[in-house]
Amino acid sequence: MGRSATGQPASDAPAPAGRGGLTRGDVRLIVGCAVATALAGAARLVSLPSVLPFLVAAVALALLASLVGRSVDALGDRLGAGATGVVQSALGNLPELFVCLFALQDGLYDVVRAALVGSVLANVLLVLGLAFVVGGLRHGVQTFAAPRARTVSLLLALSVAAWLIPSLTAALHTPAAGHERVLSIVTSVLLLVLFALSIPASIDRGEAGEQATPARWPLPLTLVVLAVAAVAAAFVSDWFVAGLEPAMNAAHISEAFAGLVVVSIAGNAVENVVGVQLAARNQTDYALSVILQSPLQIALVLAPVLVLIAPLVGASFTLVLSPLLVASLIIAALVTPLAVNDGESTWLEGATLIVIYALIAASFWWG
Repeated sequence: MGRSATGQPASDAPAPAGRGGLTRGDVRLIVGCAVATALAGAARLVSLPSVLPFLVAAVALALLASLVGRSVDALGDRLGAGATGVVQSALGNLPELFVCLFALQDGLYDVVRAALVGSVLANVLLVLGLAFVVGGLRHGVQTFAAPRARTVSLLLALSVAAWLIPSLTAALHTPAAGHERVLSIVTSVLLLVLFALSIPASIDRGEAGEQATPARWPLPLTLVVLAVAAVAAAFVSDWFVAGLEPAMNAAHISEAFAGLVVVSIAGNAVENVVGVQLAARNQTDYALSVILQSPLQIALVLAPVLVLIAPLVGASFTLVLSPLLVASLIIAALVTPLAVNDGESTWLEGATLIVIYALIAASFWWG
């Protein structure tokens, strides 16, 4: 599920110092968001085939997620590289948060749990695999900074391990039965504390080697675009979830598959493309950062926040997952460090990651 949509083509580069403003790419994205949001609203009001409103809302949501990410990037220009990462973690997942909250409100608990896991799997298996394949076929063996990649992948594995404790406890420790909600709250608070503890180090690391860069957008424009995009994302998320059940029924797919594959990919479609584009341009360090930071934010921030605020929409959400979801996350947590440990990637490694993702997705087709 979401992150910052960076890595625009050169033609969409920020304006020179002192001339910050919207580029052609920014304008196209804003117009696209406005048109897609209007179409999604119209599709919600007009009687259309059951799958069409969902598809239109999915496109609008993907574009709005990209606009939120770009707004966060523009805001981050004024904060520094380290602080930008913190802001991205706090705001970059707003569309996914709204989708999950509306789904919880409608009682689609299996969709939400599968979507959270699916966002992790889609990034560390499917998108990372696609990046390796595209980059490898175009440039041969690609290299990247192994220490940084190992650090991020290790932190992701540890975060996922902590996330899985309530599930393993519920399955293996009988006296814990009936206390899953309390344990999920404790786990969520500790994960958010871990995220808070990482903030000073992130800011310091960013400021240490940071170079001054001009702000691409004026501050008032940045705040207005971010606020409008966030509000629009809230409305579109509601329409997206409203169209989800009719679409599932029409396509005859289960809640688990819908969350694991459809919702998770729809919520990250534009940003996932960015990661693959960066690999195609041989910007491997940047590509890995974009791809791996998103699942890390899901595990450290989004999932815990959902547990804590679910009562606001009348839901009681826990981190207890089905055995196959647990196994899938363990596979992802083990495979990711292995894939990036040597600081090199090939197209064959990428193809293997994609096959693993396809097999996991296929296993959820029946629910």
